[in-house]
Amino acid sequence: MSSIQDVQEEIISEFEILGDDKESTIFYIMELGGNMEEFPENERIEENIIKGCQSKVWLIAEEKEGKVHYQADSNTDITKGLISLLIRVLNDRSPQEIIDSELDFIPKIGMGSIIGSQRSNGLAAMIKQMKLYALAVQAKQNA
Repeated sequence: MSSIQDVQEEIISEFEILGDDKESTIFYIMELGGNMEEFPENERIEENIIKGCQSKVWLIAEEKEGKVHYQADSNTDITKGLISLLIRVLNDRSPQEIIDSELDFIPKIGMGSIIGSQRSNGLAAMIKQMKLYALAVQAKQNA
């Protein structure tokens, strides 16, 4: 499996191809969201909603063979695309890898200028929640 850094480099390369074309970039992000694994209907509950996002974002995590496996969904296509990028980078990794990860692809692909400050806050909330889930899995493993 590629390292977190390798996956981030892949994403940066994909976005470099799009250049400064905001419309294509947003369309691509929305397209990525459409490729996510189906989110379980019974998990669309209040306690799985990430606080701090303008849109509704549901996120769940479970331990699979010592790794953290995420599933997510959103009620907006662009937010769904953003969480799909985070899942692509962090999914099925050890809790420690997730906790230690520096997600530098976000500024490198110019995400701030594409999504604006409100969504940037939401993106930070998503990352925080994913790391909290990793901490919880790690605590359970060490118990």
